[in-house]
Amino acid sequence: MAGGDLIERFESGSISSEEFHHADHVQLAFTYLTKYPVLQALEKFASALKRFAAAHGKKQLYNETITCAYFFLIRERMARLESADWEAFARQNPDLLVWKDGVLTRYYREATLKSDFARNVFVLPDKSIELHASPVELARRQR
Repeated sequence: MAGGDLIERFESGSISSEEFHHADHVQLAFTYLTKYPVLQALEKFASALKRFAAAHGKKQLYNETITCAYFFLIRERMARLESADWEAFARQNPDLLVWKDGVLTRYYREATLKSDFARNVFVLPDKSIELHASPVELARRQR
């Protein structure tokens, strides 16, 4: 689905929760980031997710920490690739498309992400990345 179409369908409520999965959330964030400055994109994305969750009777599923953490990981990866389109971005960042035991497990304890506090307020990562980084990643960071 084209980016503008995805935002339009999502914001209009024409996408069902059964057909909107984690990878679709990532694509939606990517699309907002291609259309708006980063903070405006985050506000639009988060507001749309909250409305979507509420409209589908799942208001409790919105999580501010997960939303912001993924959003800024996506933003960082986009900046590193520069002019990649969605398909190239998805191919080069498969770890962002995995939900269960996904990339946030490198940054957060499970209890933190499941907490009511993290659902309502963005919480900074509470795990040391070095504990989970590969030797290649550690070497790259030391340069």
